[in-house]
Amino acid sequence: MPAPERICGQDAAEPVLPPAPQGCDAEPLRGQDDGKRMILSFRRKAMPDTIGTLYGAIVAQARRPAFYGPDYGVPDTVDGRLDLLILHVALFFRRAREGGEAMRECGQAVFDRFCQDMDHGLREIGISDTALAKKMRKIGEAFYGRAAAYEAALAEGDDAALVEALGRNVFGSHMNAGAARLASYVRAAVRELATQDMPAFAAGAVRFPDPMTVGPQGRVDQ
Repeated sequence: MPAPERICGQDAAEPVLPPAPQGCDAEPLRGQDDGKRMILSFRRKAMPDTIGTLYGAIVAQARRPAFYGPDYGVPDTVDGRLDLLILHVALFFRRAREGGEAMRECGQAVFDRFCQDMDHGLREIGISDTALAKKMRKIGEAFYGRAAAYEAALAEGDDAALVEALGRNVFGSHMNAGAARLASYVRAAVRELATQDMPAFAAGAVRFPDPMTVGPQGRVDQ
């Protein structure tokens, strides 16, 4: 998965994966007139409110109590909640990068909003300006490292690599029963996001599966 163009307010440093396009204006707009109008409309009118709404929906999904209960067992700690938020932002960013220019711009803007949220939270707890840049850099690198690990794991034919990556990052253990169910949820979320496109995102709408309907082997109960 291409890296974010900026890592929490700074330029991304030597990405391991292929670099993202250098901004939305790096190449001429292509496609039909309707596509151009969608991009221009998204830039002129929808961007500020849309990004806040999209990011709010992602945060709300990552905070669903089901993840922190006995079925998933994600640690209900600052680190556990941050890792669930990173996971969901990464899944949205992945979907946005699969689309056209407007979707890629949307994904970058949601990532930037995540960074702004982290910056605000650190300032609220009294982190000094001197230490802030270093902490923000670490958060950006944590996001990129996890997103790259999840992308590589999703490319595998089975869930072993995904379970291992989630166990290591979210649970702090390579072997965890909750990681298997979370891997099933991630697969279901990827499928759900694949059904959504720019018109929905431009309206500030994004859907994730209900974590309680995802079974441990990837079954989605209706």
